[in-house]
Amino acid sequence: MQAGFLCLETGKVRTKNSINVAAKNLSDFIFSSIIFWLFGFAIMFGKSFMGYFGSSGFLFGANQTAWQYSFFLFQLMFCGTTATLVSGAVAERMSYRGYLLITVVLCTLIYPFVGHWAWSSLYSSQNLGWLESLGFIDFAGSTVVHSVGGWVSLAAIIVLGARKGRFDDTHKFPSGSNLPLSVLGTLLIWLGWFGFNGGSTLALTEEVPVILVNTCLAASFGGLSASVLFVFRHRFLDVSIMLNGVIAGLVAITASANVVTPASAALIGIVGGLVMYAGEYILLRFRLDDALGVVPAHLFAGILGTLAVAVFHKSIVIFSHAFWLQLGVQVLGIIAIGFYSFTLAWLGLKLINRFVPLRVSAEQEYLGMNVTEHNATTELLDLLNSMGLQEQQANFSERVQEEPFTEVGQIARQYNRVIERVQFEMGQRDALLQDFKSSEKRKSAILNSSMDSIVTINLDGIILEFNPASERTFGCLQSKAINRNFIALFVTEKDQNSVTESLKSKFVTSSGLLINRRNTLTLRRATGDTFPAEIAVTGTTFGSNISNEFTLHIRDVTRQRRLQEKLRELAYSDPLTGLYNRTFFLDALSVALRRIHQKGDSVAVFFLDLDRFKKINDTLGHKAGDELLTEVATRLTKVTRQSDTICRWGGDEFVIMMTGTHHEASVVTSATQILQVMREVVNLEGRELKIPTSIGISISNDASCQPMTLIQQADIAMYNAKQAGRDNFKLFEQKMAKSASEQFNFEQTLRQAIQSAHQFTMLYQPKVNKQKQVVGLEALVRLELNHGQFTSPAKFIPIAEESGQIVALEEIIIRLVFKQLASWHKQYPGIPRVSINLSGIHLLSDTFLPFLTYCMNHYEVPGRWLEFEVTESVFLNDIDHCIEVLKILQGMEIEISIDDFGTGYSSLNYLKNLPVDVLKIDRSFVIECAKHKDDAKICSTIIELASTLGLTTIAEGVENQAQFDFLSKQGCINFQGYYFYRPLSVERIDDLLASMYEAEQK
Repeated sequence: MQAGFLCLETGKVRTKNSINVAAKNLSDFIFSSIIFWLFGFAIMFGKSFMGYFGSSGFLFGANQTAWQYSFFLFQLMFCGTTATLVSGAVAERMSYRGYLLITVVLCTLIYPFVGHWAWSSLYSSQNLGWLESLGFIDFAGSTVVHSVGGWVSLAAIIVLGARKGRFDDTHKFPSGSNLPLSVLGTLLIWLGWFGFNGGSTLALTEEVPVILVNTCLAASFGGLSASVLFVFRHRFLDVSIMLNGVIAGLVAITASANVVTPASAALIGIVGGLVMYAGEYILLRFRLDDALGVVPAHLFAGILGTLAVAVFHKSIVIFSHAFWLQLGVQVLGIIAIGFYSFTLAWLGLKLINRFVPLRVSAEQEYLGMNVTEHNATTELLDLLNSMGLQEQQANFSERVQEEPFTEVGQIARQYNRVIERVQFEMGQRDALLQDFKSSEKRKSAILNSSMDSIVTINLDGIILEFNPASERTFGCLQSKAINRNFIALFVTEKDQNSVTESLKSKFVTSSGLLINRRNTLTLRRATGDTFPAEIAVTGTTFGSNISNEFTLHIRDVTRQRRLQEKLRELAYSDPLTGLYNRTFFLDALSVALRRIHQKGDSVAVFFLDLDRFKKINDTLGHKAGDELLTEVATRLTKVTRQSDTICRWGGDEFVIMMTGTHHEASVVTSATQILQVMREVVNLEGRELKIPTSIGISISNDASCQPMTLIQQADIAMYNAKQAGRDNFKLFEQKMAKSASEQFNFEQTLRQAIQSAHQFTMLYQPKVNKQKQVVGLEALVRLELNHGQFTSPAKFIPIAEESGQIVALEEIIIRLVFKQLASWHKQYPGIPRVSINLSGIHLLSDTFLPFLTYCMNHYEVPGRWLEFEVTESVFLNDIDHCIEVLKILQGMEIEISIDDFGTGYSSLNYLKNLPVDVLKIDRSFVIECAKHKDDAKICSTIIELASTLGLTTIAEGVENQAQFDFLSKQGCINFQGYYFYRPLSVERIDDLLASMYEAEQK
C-alpha cells in the first residue's frame, strides 16, 4: 500500500517536488510506526476508559502472542495509510518540518482515539468503544482510516491555501509529471487493498473470497462511472479522474465489503465514483486546492461507504426498524468522527502555524521543494544554470561542461555545437555588414522622399525606422519615436490588445491586422487626437522564411472618411431633422429581423403621426411646421435609447425601431413615455402649442417577417389609434389587419360606385312643427351594393372623407337632390325646404361655390328651397374662410344649420359671429331629455340660447310622445324623428306631398 501511494503521489506532482513527496511518504510511515508502537496502539486497543480511549498496552510487544503481533502490524499499516493521505493533499506547498508535526498530531491525538471508538473490540471482544457499543460498523475503515485522513486533509488545505497559479484562469495548471507512474501506484494500491479488506476478517474465513470480489468490483465500477461522467461532460478521458474513481470505489466498499452482495458492491462503486467527481467539482467551486484529490476520493467516498452499510447490508431490510436504527448510528459515527477530526486538526494546524510556518515561501514553491528543502540537484539543473549564466553575461565563447555517457551530456554537446555554429554565422554576417550599410542608405533615401508614413518595427513593436512623412502625420520627431513601442505610442487603448496579438502572430491570423493587405485602424497622434488610417503591412525576412521586422505603410484617410460620411449622411439621413431616412430604416430593420434568430430577441416598430399637423402648417406657415418637426425629432431622441433607430418616414410621420426583449408591457411603457414628452408645450411663432400624436405599434420575433409587413402593421395600428380619439397608442392585432383590408376593399367599391354614380339612392326624412305639420325634408343618401341591400351613410361617409372621395360623393348627392327638387316643384309648388348634409372639406374647397352655382342654374333651383347642414368641427379649420363661404350662401337665400349641436366644440363666440339660421339638437341629448335632469337641462339651455340669438331650433331623434311634450314645453320649434316619420323613399314623399297639396286646396 505504501509503495502504491508513493508511486501515485510522485507521479501526480511536478518533477521539482517529487523527491520531497517521496521523503514525506517515507517519513510519515516511519513516524506513524514509531508513534503507534509507543502509545497509539495502547490508546486505540488498550483497556477502555468509558469507551473513549485505551489506557494499557504502551510499548507494545512485551508478552504477546503471534496473532497479537500480526494484529499489531496489520493495524500499524492502517495508521500509516491515514498519515500518507494527508501528504498527498498538501503536496507541493507544505514544509517538510510542518508535515512531520501534523503527522504527529494525527497519529497521537486523532487516529488512535477515533479507532478506539469504532474498533476497540477487534483486539479484545469485551473492550467496546462507545460507537461500537451503539452498533456502528466500519469493516475496514471507510471512516476510521479514510475519512479521518480526509478530514485532516481538508483542514490542512484550508489553512495552507492553494498552490501558486492553481486557480489562475489564464494558464492551465500542470496535472502531473508522470501519469504512468501514478497508474502503477494505483494498481499497487488496488492490490494492497485486497490485503486490507481481506485481512480485516482477522482470519482466513469463507468470507474472504467474497470480500475480495466485492473490493474488485467496487474499484472497477468506481473508475468506470467517474470516467463516463467526465467524458460525457468534456468529450475526452482524463486518466487522473479514472485513478481517483478507482480509489473512491475502494474506499466506498471498505466499510461494508463483508456484508453486501457483489451486485451491491458494484452499485456502491458506481455511486462512489460519482460522489468523487462531484467532490472534485465542489472543491474547484470553493477554490480548495487538493493536490491528489484526497478529500473527494477518501473523505466523501468514505462517508458514502459508511452510509452504505445500512442501505446495502444483506441482513437488514431497507426502511425497516433495524434499517433506521443502523442508519442513525452510521450518521452519528460520521458526524462525531468528522467533527472531532476536523476541529482538532484545524486547531492544531493553526497553533503550529503560529510558531512553525507550515507553508514554504513563494520563492521556495517556485524553485521546487526538491532543491529548497532537500538541497537536491540534477545534471539537467546544472546544465540550465550554466546556460542561464551565459545568457546573463552575454558570453557565448565558452562551452558548457559536457558530462559523458548521459542524456544530459548529449544535450550539452549539441548545445555547444549550436554555439559554434552561431559564432561562425556571426563572422559571415560581419563580412556582409558593409554591403548592408550601403543598402540602408539607399533605403533611407526612399523613405525620406515618400509621401506616405513608413514605420519599421521589430517583433516587440519597437520602432526602427520613422520617415519624415511619419513625423508630419503623427506630430512626433524621429528622435522621440525611435526605440519606443509603436503600439503604446500611436495605437488607441481599445485596439492595443488586438494589434499586439496580431504582431505576436506576425500578422497572419484571421483577425486584427493582416500582412500584405490594406487594413483600416484608428491611430493616435502625439497630441492625443485620433485619425483614421489605412495600413499595409509588409514583412522583412533577411533571406530566411521568418519575418523579423515589419514595415507599416500608413496613410491618413481623414479627408476620404469625411467625404464618405458626408455621402452616407446624404444617402441615409433626413436633411430637415437629421434623423435617418426611409432607406436607412428599412435596411436597419432588415438586419434587426435577421438577427432575431441568432439572439432570441424581438423587434418593436412604433409608427407615429402628428395629429392635426396640417392645420399648424397651413395656419402658421411651413417654417413653423419645419421647426415643429425638428422639435419632434429632438424629443424622440431624448426619450429613446441610443440603440433605438428613429426615422422620419415622410411628412409628419416618424418610425422608431426598438430591439431587445420586448413584450406588451415594455412597449406600452415606451409608448406612454413618447406620448408624455410629445404632450409638452412647444412655442411656435409666439404661440404655445401641444403636439398630440397617434402611435401604432407592431412587435415580431419572427426572423422571416418582412420589414414592410411590420411597418404596415404599425401603420394600421396607428390609424386605429386615430379612430379611437387620437393622442393615444394601439398595439397591432390581426383583427386590425382584417378590418383594414375590409375597409380598403370597401373603399375601392365606394370609389367604383362614385365613378358610376348609379348606385346611390336618396331617402328623405320629414321635419315637423309643434302641430306635427311637415315643414322640411332632410336628404339622406344610401348606397345600394347588391340589389335591394342598402348601406348606411354611417359606414361609407367616414371612408369617403378619409380617402378624399367626399367631394365627388357630395356632388352626386347635390345633383340627385336638385334633380328631385326640380321635379317636385313642377307638381307641388309649395314644398318645404330640403336640407343637405355638407362636409367641412367640401364646404371649404375651391370647387364648392362654382359647382353649387352651376347646379342651381342648371336645375333651376333657387336658394330658398335649400338648407345646408354642417357640423361644428368645420369651424376649427379656418373660421374666417367659413364665415366668408356661409355669408355667400345666406346671400343666395340658403339656410345654414349646425348639425349635432352640443357634441363638438360649441362656442358662443362663433355662434355670435357665424351666419347660421338653425341649431339642430343632437339625438344623444334628446333620447333621455324626458327622464334625466342633465339631458333635460342641456336641451333647455340650447333652446334658450337659440331663442336669445334669434335662431331656429330643431330636435332630431324624437321617438316618443314624452320627448315631444318636453321639448315643446321648452320652446323647441321643429322636430325630426321616428316618432313622426322614418326616412322615406321618393315615392312615399310623393304621396305625402300630394296629401299636403290636397289639404291646402281644401
